[in-house]
Amino acid sequence: MDSSPPTIALLFTTFPKTSETFLQRDVAALQAKGLNLKLYSLWGGGGEFRGLPVRSFPKWRLIPLFLFEIPWQCVRRPRLVRDLFEGVFTRVAPSWLNFWENMLGAGFAGCYHRELRENPPALVHGAWAGAPATAGWILWRMYGWPYSCGAHAYDLYEHGGDWWLLEKLRHARFIHTSTDMGRRELVERGVPAGKIVCVRRGLDTFPAFKPLRSPRTPLRLLCIARLVPKKGLDHQLRIYAALKEAGLAFEARVVGDGPLRVELESMAAALGLDGSVKFLGTLPPPQVWEQLAWADVLLHTGVVAASGDRDGLPNVIPEAMAAGVLVVTSPISATTEAISQERTGLVADVDLPLAWVVALRRLAEDDKSAESFRLAARRWVEENYDAHKNTARLVECFEQTMK
Repeated sequence: MDSSPPTIALLFTTFPKTSETFLQRDVAALQAKGLNLKLYSLWGGGGEFRGLPVRSFPKWRLIPLFLFEIPWQCVRRPRLVRDLFEGVFTRVAPSWLNFWENMLGAGFAGCYHRELRENPPALVHGAWAGAPATAGWILWRMYGWPYSCGAHAYDLYEHGGDWWLLEKLRHARFIHTSTDMGRRELVERGVPAGKIVCVRRGLDTFPAFKPLRSPRTPLRLLCIARLVPKKGLDHQLRIYAALKEAGLAFEARVVGDGPLRVELESMAAALGLDGSVKFLGTLPPPQVWEQLAWADVLLHTGVVAASGDRDGLPNVIPEAMAAGVLVVTSPISATTEAISQERTGLVADVDLPLAWVVALRRLAEDDKSAESFRLAARRWVEENYDAHKNTARLVECFEQTMK
């Protein structure tokens, strides 16, 4: 009798991915719990992660899918094919990107269902509610395999949310979200509260809690973010310009890359910030922690982008809190679930640069407040952002689903 643990198929859009280290922590923690994992990356990624192969999806496999598999499924599963085509042609996708994300998930299910059937998974879990959840949903339609999925800020808000979101969530065994904001949004959209599991991300090891640097002159400011609209980096540059005009000595570093880099570097030059703000590009995780060790304050200037996209709780905020870096954030989305005004940090509106000047001057000069915020922030992280505790809750959901 086979005594091996049941298989969980974990589906990602791209895995591993530098900007999604939180997913790598999730997988590492699940692996440490002894679960039998099969990892699939639908778009990029692939290779190996902690000794586990990561199967990438070669897109050439879509050719025989269209030539042979879809016609065969029209005969074998006419209702499924009819429902899919009816959905495609009777509703408007919120964006071309989301359309192709869902087509990617459908294509993966069509290409890999026979391979997966050789050793059927006890659970298919999509890390995101886009392509990975689409694949899980279609595999459920084909074979009845239970599936679950994540539903996070991008899935919920980009252009109004994923194209097939409610259909996929309706039949999922459970939905994982990592913020109270995400839970509320899902409930408002009609998802039963009992199916939603709010499990935060987490750190597998906590960094050393560095001492408060005193004096903090010049003030060392850090931003870690993809250079995309929802991060509000144009507002952040105006805040730096306001700091300069106010005579507050500072050094600022921006870690991350993205489509707005050239525009932001030009804006920094136009604001006379060439000598004060450095764009460091994407750095590997060990060097990111070195930047946190250098910094006095982390700035997060998140906004709601024109597309509707926004952050949930960016992982860099709890990471900074754990390391002893002070945080000033905008109140957008779930950031205030971690940064409570006057308790674990400070909150300021990005449209009020002078409010940021006041907040940052206070953190530069008021040792008592700064130390109080740092200690409370570390306590919050230890209580809420422990990967081992949080993943144990996720494991419980997996295990209950597989019973």
